[in-house]
This record gives sequence, C-alpha cells and structure tokens, in this order.
Amino acid sequence: MAKSSAFNEHAHVNILRRWWKSLIAFLFTPETDKWLGALRIGLGLLVTVYALFLRSDWHNLFASTGKGLVSRKLGEAITSFDSPLIPQLDWLVVLGSYAHIREDAVLSITWACLLCMGLLLLLGLFSRPAAIIAWFLHLCAAESGGLFAYGADNFMTTGLFYLMLSPLPDRYSLDHRVLGIELKGPQLLGFWRRVLQVHMCFVYFVGGLAKCLGSGWWNGSNLWRSLTRPPFDLISPDIIVRFKYVLPILGISICVIELGYPFFIWIRKTRLFWLVCILAMHAAIGMAMGMYLFALGLIVLNIAAFGVGMSKRQPPSSEITADGESMDQHTGISARSAIGMSPRRG
Repeated sequence: MAKSSAFNEHAHVNILRRWWKSLIAFLFTPETDKWLGALRIGLGLLVTVYALFLRSDWHNLFASTGKGLVSRKLGEAITSFDSPLIPQLDWLVVLGSYAHIREDAVLSITWACLLCMGLLLLLGLFSRPAAIIAWFLHLCAAESGGLFAYGADNFMTTGLFYLMLSPLPDRYSLDHRVLGIELKGPQLLGFWRRVLQVHMCFVYFVGGLAKCLGSGWWNGSNLWRSLTRPPFDLISPDIIVRFKYVLPILGISICVIELGYPFFIWIRKTRLFWLVCILAMHAAIGMAMGMYLFALGLIVLNIAAFGVGMSKRQPPSSEITADGESMDQHTGISARSAIGMSPRRG
C-alpha cells in the first residue's frame, strides 16, 4: 500500500514536471528579432500617421472649456471615475503652468513630441525611450479625448505598451547598426512574442464569441448598420442594397474567422490562410469604412505576432544574427539562463 502511494505520488510529480517543462518551452521558444523590427516600424508608422491626421484638429479636440469642440475637462472627468492615476493631458498642462507655458503651447509641444517619437521609432533610434514617451503621450491623448476615442486608440496603446517592454533594439534599428547596442537573447524575444500572440488570440476569441451571441451578424443587419451610418458610409447605400444577400455570408464569415483565430492560427497548415483572412478583413474595414488607423494598427499587430518569421519550424537558438554570429554567441544567453537557471558547467 505504501509503495503504491509512493508510486502514485511520484507519477503525479513527473506529470507536473512535464507540464512545467512544456509551459517553459512554450513561453520561451527561441525567436529571431524580425517580428520586433516589424512591430517597431509598424507602430512608428502608426504613431506618425496618427499625429499627422490630427494636426489640424489637435487643439479643437483637446482644448479646455470654451476653446474646443467638446471640453477636454469632460473627457478627463469621465476617465477619473475609473482611476485618478490614468495619465491625462491635464497633467502636462498643469506641469507647463509652473513654467508659465500657456495651454496652447503645451498642446503644440505634446503633438510635436508625439510626431518625433513616431519618427524615431521608424528609424529605430533611441527605440525604448521613444516607445515609452509615445505610449505615455498617446495614452494621455486617448484618455483626455475619451468621447472621441475608439478601437484604434486601444490597440495603439496596447501595441506601444508591448513595444516598450520588449527586448529592444532589433537588428534593423539604428540603435544596433549605428550606436552598437547589443541584441537580446532568442528566448527573451520568444517570450514577448508569445505574450503578444496569446493577447491577440484572446482579443479575437472574445470578439468573435460576442458577435455569435446576437442575431445581427447572422442576418447581416449589423453590417448594414455599420456601412450606412455616418461617417462610415463611404459606400453608396444603393450598392449595399444591390448586394444585400451577401451581407449574411460576410457576417457569418467574420464570426468564423475571429472565433477560429485562436485555434487555427497555431496550426502550421492553416496559419497562413487564417492570417491572410484576418488581414484581408481589416484591410476591407479600413477601405470600406474609412477606419484606416484601426485597420493599420491591427494589421501591424497580426504581422508582428504571427506573420514575420513564423516559418514551418521554430528557429533554433543558434540562428545567425545580422552580425554573422549565433544568437547564443552574440548575447551569451542560453535557454537555461533565460528562465533563471544557472548554466551548466564543465
């Protein structure tokens, strides 16, 4: 009896140990920094375009009471209900007032800084400080203009958050090529890509499940409302009426694509097909509804998560870097040290 109990306990320990090793192998799969370069360049482009798009309306959107379309104070008051610690443009305005800088000047400086951070990310120069500042300034703008914010702002903030925590720089950045900053280990790169991948799977699964629960996506009525409601009515209603029988098919297809994303995107044989479908869906949303920033943001996140560098086999930790050295030789980080274990000696 005692031997049987000891055997069962030993078996359970072995199972837990195998699960733990599988989890570590899943989280710290060796990756190159190609995905990180795609994320940095894509988000740099997104931040730059975002700033340029809002240049003429920046002061109208974020001016205080009596100076803008809607008082910035209203949006910040709504945000404060969630937490007073959420960054707001009012923080910068108050800080500027101590230096006797007017609100208009503070808003102009904020916009110029956001544009500069986007350009620095595109070049890969001072990548981490640029990502942190871009994340903070964009979060301030998104929360202060909460009445005008939508999905594009949420995904841009999410992307910049992951970028500023990721193991920058990448091999394509000026930080590495000009300043000579060393690249990070493949296991660390793999971990942050895996976090982004899991996040995207949750986003699409929850979104697809919510769509399936209602009837609007099954009969096409939600698509009709989306395509005919100003300011998203770029396509003439006559054309939509002419092809009204296609709307239920498109609605069901969107549900299937989003709900199946966290399952089929991991399978090698279906990954490319599912990725192309999700990219085509977002490109169509951008072109048909004028939601260009929303489409660009999600295209960038998907390409970084499951597009660039996702070959049929996982790259080994000895993959050659841009300097012609193996990743292990270049960084001196092994799979064991990436998870906090001491390297083997002898």
